[in-house]
Amino acid sequence: MAINFQQVFERIREIGLGAKQRRETLEGLRAHALNLFQHWAEKTDELNAKLERARQADSSLRCAIPLPGSLASARDPRPAPAKLTLLAADGSQIAPDRHAAVLYSLVNVGAIVMEIGSGRAPDVFTDSHLLFDDELFTETGSLTAEALELQRDIAERRKLLDLARQVTGPCVALTDGPVELWGAKDGNEEDYRRNLDLHKSILSQMQARGVIVAGYVDKPGADLVIRLLEIATLSDDQMKDVRRQHPLRGVTDRWLFGRLLKAGQRSAVFGLQSSSRAHYTGDLALHFFYLNAGSERHPALARVEFPRWVAEDEEALDALHAALLDQCRMMGARPYPYILHRAHEIAVVRFEEKRQVEQMLEIELRKAGGEVDEKSNKQSAKE
Repeated sequence: MAINFQQVFERIREIGLGAKQRRETLEGLRAHALNLFQHWAEKTDELNAKLERARQADSSLRCAIPLPGSLASARDPRPAPAKLTLLAADGSQIAPDRHAAVLYSLVNVGAIVMEIGSGRAPDVFTDSHLLFDDELFTETGSLTAEALELQRDIAERRKLLDLARQVTGPCVALTDGPVELWGAKDGNEEDYRRNLDLHKSILSQMQARGVIVAGYVDKPGADLVIRLLEIATLSDDQMKDVRRQHPLRGVTDRWLFGRLLKAGQRSAVFGLQSSSRAHYTGDLALHFFYLNAGSERHPALARVEFPRWVAEDEEALDALHAALLDQCRMMGARPYPYILHRAHEIAVVRFEEKRQVEQMLEIELRKAGGEVDEKSNKQSAKE
């Protein structure tokens, strides 16, 4: 038996006994959060003053930045442009496995181009980059999973730029997840900085071409706006220890905007305060809005992230809003941008394909007189 179900069941019973109390507590916090949002919705100057004090206490603070206008504003969708090209890219990777007979890695990027209103079938592309030998090492050691994910993220964005260069007219370029580059920040700092510079260069080139760049975060778990409301409640003494102050813990932005946005609406635009804010400056400064891509009975909230050059262009925001809704509706009761779903299907590397790559590599190395190791005893036993 893989799991001791008796121990698990006892813990589940304990969880069940406390469920009602936890729900009542959470409902109280949610009601308080909604009241706070309504109270501060028109007081953006005061909120920014509070945020500045919190930022001085903790520069790595992560929360929403209120912009001029009402935080509670909601925008209905407008018709999409008659001509619009949608681009999407997604990636997957095979990490180096020391238990395998051959040590290698692979980054696979799937991309799709849809010309809305053209009547043409979408074009699909796959870029597969095999890493071997010295490519599996960095200056500080072996290639880590985090560093490989960073390479995948950059490969996705490079592919979008390559495709955008072939587009004339309005264009939206989408990735799954935030625009902000994540990765091995705490590992190889130099490698992260190098990839960050590449990322920013790609963004700037996208801006020069007038591309509407956005990242789509489905079912977001972040509390960016809630965190801003928490900061608003803190006294000056509490502000000194802002990192430990979480009076609304458990409440999420998804819950809040699920109550505030009607089906199809988008929220006000917010800036993003984070530890990486110093890297994304000027027109690259990151912003976001929340989008209800669901129905009146079943809200489906997403956070849509984009640079400042998009945030300051109402036509671009309207085009992005309309395009995302149209794409989500194509997926029916489970709204998610169809073009991102297709990009994922193109990019994913299945187990059979992984085995085929390994066999091809082993055969070629043997033919060329190269060295092929044995699988580890552990891996052989698993198989």
